[in-house]
Amino acid sequence: MAELGKKYCVYCLAEVSSLRFRCTECADIELCPECFSAGAEIGPHRRWHGYQLVDGGRFTLWGAEAEGGWSSREEQLLLDAIEQFGFGNWEDMAAHVGASRTPQEVMEHYVSMYIHGNLGKACIPDVIPNRVTDHTCPTGGPLSPSLTMPLPPLDISVAEQQQLGYMPLRDDYEIEYDQDAETLISGLSVNYDDDDVEIELKRAHVDMYVRKLKERQRRKNIARDYNLVPAFLGKDRRDKEKPSKRKITKEEKELRLKLRSLYQFMSCKEFDDFFENLHKEKVLRTKIRELQRYRRNGITKMEESAEYEAARHKREKRKENKNIGTSKRGKEDGKEGEFAAIENLPGFELLSDREKVLCSSINLSPARYVTVKTIIIKDHLQKRQGIPSKSRLPSYLDKVLKKRILNFLTESGWISRDAS
Repeated sequence: MAELGKKYCVYCLAEVSSLRFRCTECADIELCPECFSAGAEIGPHRRWHGYQLVDGGRFTLWGAEAEGGWSSREEQLLLDAIEQFGFGNWEDMAAHVGASRTPQEVMEHYVSMYIHGNLGKACIPDVIPNRVTDHTCPTGGPLSPSLTMPLPPLDISVAEQQQLGYMPLRDDYEIEYDQDAETLISGLSVNYDDDDVEIELKRAHVDMYVRKLKERQRRKNIARDYNLVPAFLGKDRRDKEKPSKRKITKEEKELRLKLRSLYQFMSCKEFDDFFENLHKEKVLRTKIRELQRYRRNGITKMEESAEYEAARHKREKRKENKNIGTSKRGKEDGKEGEFAAIENLPGFELLSDREKVLCSSINLSPARYVTVKTIIIKDHLQKRQGIPSKSRLPSYLDKVLKKRILNFLTESGWISRDAS
């Protein structure tokens, strides 16, 4: 007859007082670990029925030869403690396991069995892969670290800081862009009795304030990027420290002024690269046209281009010298032939160069021009003195010639404009 207080497996009749598996669906069905693992079935009991682990408190998880003789109940309390208090809080874990275990014993048992033991070797890989995913965006993105990293303060003197109202430790100014932006949220408060409309209105105020802050920071970044503060103070250090690689032409300066509106969309480096690429494009187009000109003239090798350019330069120089000589001779001949019709007439030597041109253009003899000029000037002087006079111009002078002569005398200063 079985001894009282002892439990036996219903299949193999082995003693299972220390550890047994009890079926939750069948009454009085308790199996030993060996029969349970083999899937033993007896009576109405089947292997897929639910079960409950019954521990008498004397079962050792690591075997009787394990160091310290930790029971399964203590092992369960240890795992509960490590989950509750975390790794390293050995004093709290020892108090949770029981007074029979010291913090040193708890630490040594957990490290030896669960980390360096077979269970730790099976669960913890030798090389732990990096499963951390970087969700931050590039510089300037919504989650970019650059948004929270303060920029270095401006390199300006104390007097210049006072002039600008600049606070270097905060990288702020005494008067910021949209100085009254904080009034949007200064009076906001969260109340429990706010309805949905009031909550949405307060959110809209906060959103407006955030947009104003972003605009304020955007303007600061543009001023910092394009070095506007030193330029305002009259000492653009950037140009001194980094000399220009090439001389900027007048056309490029005018184009830069026209495209200043792009500053808010492009960084200073991107803007400089843009114009540098425009210059490279212009150089390449010039080179392409030069190569096409070589090809049209039958040149297929670069060695032949030097000889061709030298010959072309000489040819253009000869042509230029020839044109200069021709123009000089033409001017001399023109001057001699221009007054050929009136140079032998009386009074020619009394005329100035401009009067000679006038008489030649209107086909008027020098003597008649001198007569008309004398009459007009005499009448002008009598009118200025208040003496009434009647114009006595010759009959051969029509209205067109009279008007041209009057305009000429007026421009030359002989008579006033009112008299003409």
